[in-house]
Amino acid sequence: MKSKAAFFDIDGTIFRNSLMIEHFQKLIKFEVVDPTIWYTKVKKVYLEWEKRYGDFEEYLEILAQVYIEELKGVDKADIDYIAEHVIKINGDMIYKFSRNQINWHKENGYKIFFISGSPDFLVSKMSEKYGATEYRGTIYEVDENNKFTGNIVKMWDSKSKLEAIKEIIDEYNVDLESSYAYGDTTGDFSMLKMVGNPVAINPNKELLNEIRKDNILKHKASIIVERKNVIYKLDPMVELL
Repeated sequence: MKSKAAFFDIDGTIFRNSLMIEHFQKLIKFEVVDPTIWYTKVKKVYLEWEKRYGDFEEYLEILAQVYIEELKGVDKADIDYIAEHVIKINGDMIYKFSRNQINWHKENGYKIFFISGSPDFLVSKMSEKYGATEYRGTIYEVDENNKFTGNIVKMWDSKSKLEAIKEIIDEYNVDLESSYAYGDTTGDFSMLKMVGNPVAINPNKELLNEIRKDNILKHKASIIVERKNVIYKLDPMVELL
């Protein structure tokens, strides 16, 4: 018998921020990372985004480069300790719609998979908190002394997520037509395209445009926008201002 599945991205889809950003900020707070790094390498692009002059993806890309560089040589025990702190303090900062959908899928016998570009040591803890069947995240490699090497195996692009999902489909004998996928950026496009029930949650403009250009997704996908205490369900061809 085939399994029904629900595939979730995390950052911006479940979690209302980025797990990596939260982890980076706490690395600074605990002085694992030199606090001056924020001011010299990240603050400018962050302020541009905060004022809505800059792009969030550009801010995230720059921060990711700094994050990986600053983690080199850090003991995994320290990384994990702060990761646990992130999930304990921030793990409930999720969208109401996503929380409801996770619970609905559990109640109706779906297997739940978290597929995220965030570091695997954060994704694993988020998956445990919300009872996911399994997860895939960006792998941060450590050496024989359990220190981060600076090498990663990424999971934030559409191709990597597609390969991960194919592995899960084979392992769990997933019926794609009855399955769901939830995402918010173009990194989730292949995931949305594979299932019978694609849902874009607060999608960025690039993902929405890709959905609108796809002859199948533009008729099949649901667009969910959650703002303040209102959840909107929109047609992909909604007028943009």
